[in-house]
Amino acid sequence: ASHTEEPGVAVLEAGFPIASAGAVAAVRAVARQTRRAQVAALARAAQADVDAALRALEPAARPRVHVFLATSDLHLEYKLRISRGEALERIRRMVRYAREHAPEVEFSAEDASRSDPDYLAEVIVAAADAGATILNLPDTVGYSTPEEYGAMFRHVRERLGAREVVLSAHCHNDLGLAVANSLAAVAAGARQVECTINGIG
Repeated sequence: ASHTEEPGVAVLEAGFPIASAGAVAAVRAVARQTRRAQVAALARAAQADVDAALRALEPAARPRVHVFLATSDLHLEYKLRISRGEALERIRRMVRYAREHAPEVEFSAEDASRSDPDYLAEVIVAAADAGATILNLPDTVGYSTPEEYGAMFRHVRERLGAREVVLSAHCHNDLGLAVANSLAAVAAGARQVECTINGIG
């Protein structure tokens, strides 16, 4: 972890604690060693996940809980089997819960690039109002193009208005466009880019 801090990496996402005891141990080990960078732990929008993330982050000097839930109709219908309204309520509840127990919360709208733009914006505004200060719009399936990805950020940023939040990009490279999409997001107002280093991460 200390070697990763040297180049100035701001946040290390250390793992997904609910997945296994090994994942908890890994997050705790990174959290113990890392002093300058923030250490983030991933959690689905479910209390057991958030509690596992909070436990794993106990040794962290600068902890961040990263809550996610899918927002595309494809994922809501076929993977999660919940309605848009149920997803919105779960996001509100779990972001608020995480924020009550952690100094910083990030929210990711999984499959953002295939989500209805107005519903996505509604979700992001709700997450911000519930206490998330970093709002991540992933291209989960590596499906987007720079023009589309930038337009999504502009649309969401407009709907957020004057809220003091950081928009974040998270791109997959299935079409070889992850870097181009990330740069398009930055041009459209993103201030965090989630990325791998040498393909690791």
